[in-house]
Amino acid sequence: MDMQPEPFTLLMTVYRGDREEYVRDAFHSAVHHQTLRPDQVVLVQDGPIPPELAACLRSLVVDSPVEVTFVPLEHNRGLGPALDAGLHAARHDIVARMDADDVAMPHRFAEQVPLVRAGADLVGAGLLEFGADTADIVGRRIPPSDPTDIARYSRLHDPFNHPTVVYRRSAVIAVGGYGDLPLMEDYWLFARMIAQGARVVNLAEPLVYYRVGDGAYARRGGRDLLRSELRLQRAMRGEGFISRPQYWRNVVVRGGYRLVPTVIRRPVYRMLVAPYGARRNRSRDRAGASPAFTPLPANDRYVPRHARPTEPSPPRPPL
Repeated sequence: MDMQPEPFTLLMTVYRGDREEYVRDAFHSAVHHQTLRPDQVVLVQDGPIPPELAACLRSLVVDSPVEVTFVPLEHNRGLGPALDAGLHAARHDIVARMDADDVAMPHRFAEQVPLVRAGADLVGAGLLEFGADTADIVGRRIPPSDPTDIARYSRLHDPFNHPTVVYRRSAVIAVGGYGDLPLMEDYWLFARMIAQGARVVNLAEPLVYYRVGDGAYARRGGRDLLRSELRLQRAMRGEGFISRPQYWRNVVVRGGYRLVPTVIRRPVYRMLVAPYGARRNRSRDRAGASPAFTPLPANDRYVPRHARPTEPSPPRPPL
């Protein structure tokens, strides 16, 4: 008897700020229009939402061609805790992420899911930024694809485009899940997975259309994001993921990036950060491709704090 391919779950979260037409487009692109459809959709409602958006979600659940598990949260918890709640509702170990305002290309899961079935723990992809519609391409983000480049890049930048990832739920849970680090929860999760030795790879090919509006680059700056940035750097330093010199470099470079005006932040990101992966991938192609899922060197691994064995307390001196 033929073995059936391992099933997978699609995980989406929706909150009061989402627009129903964007949510509908995102859901249809990731379910109805996929050449490889998910076997389950987990749809998390992160707190109260307007009546129009609630009606949209009910319609999506009723009309879905695959099973939908609806997870309503009484209060808005933020993206990290909402995704953790969704992961607990997932019935399958392979989980694909999808944002509620993006558009997945029809072959996205057919490209990514087989890589996880074959042994990867975390698979990302490139994306295309669009404005008014998917014909209005305003930028692209090509991530580094080689596992060694991913590990090195993660010391300074998030090496994955979060809206594109497919991962092993068990690998995410093993490092403590997303947690609650607003605006940086995905970077911190991926850093812990990489450092613990997860098998990671990026597809350079864009597989998601990422919606950017007038405020997209403005949201990458400001005091709130700076506070989250500093929390992230302290956490990475505390866990030993980055060294003290790397910590101060990141505080200066990444912290400064959060404080510069948007008119400067946009071209810097477009010229230097977004195309980094494309530059590294071209360089590796010229040197000869390396195999996917290469295990990380031992000195690039660490054990997350929550998973470290508890050392026995030293004996107390006699009174």
